[in-house]
Amino acid sequence: MSADEVTDSMSGVTADVEHRTWTGGRGDSTWRVSEGLFREFGPQFYYQDERLSGIVVDALCGPQVTAEGTALVGRVPSVLERWMLERAETRPDDELAYMSAGVPCSYSLGLMVNVQREGDRLLTRPVFFPAEALDDLPHWFPQRAWEIHD
Repeated sequence: MSADEVTDSMSGVTADVEHRTWTGGRGDSTWRVSEGLFREFGPQFYYQDERLSGIVVDALCGPQVTAEGTALVGRVPSVLERWMLERAETRPDDELAYMSAGVPCSYSLGLMVNVQREGDRLLTRPVFFPAEALDDLPHWFPQRAWEIHD
């Protein structure tokens, strides 16, 4: 989907959308990421080459997203990590990986379980991405997508 298509599909839920663009790198390694932020509703949509390339769901305002019947948003990180570990036991050896700061990542779900601060607690803030992003996640999302904030 394009940014306009996502905005149109979200119009029934909220009209509060803000668009931003980030660029970085030099020469052949230049990258550009666009963001559609729905502050009132919670998800952030990221685009590369005018196509949806990732979604981050706010831990504090949702919406709730499930995978295989398991809620992913606003959970205690260790509980969700335990679910991912148990799920990985029935998958290929490379199903589960840990990114920087010990953030678990499921390759088959295209899911990284980042965290977000709520006062003195950390809650799960899922990041969804396509398989082709695995080798270069920092260029698929701007720095703010990885920050732990209230």
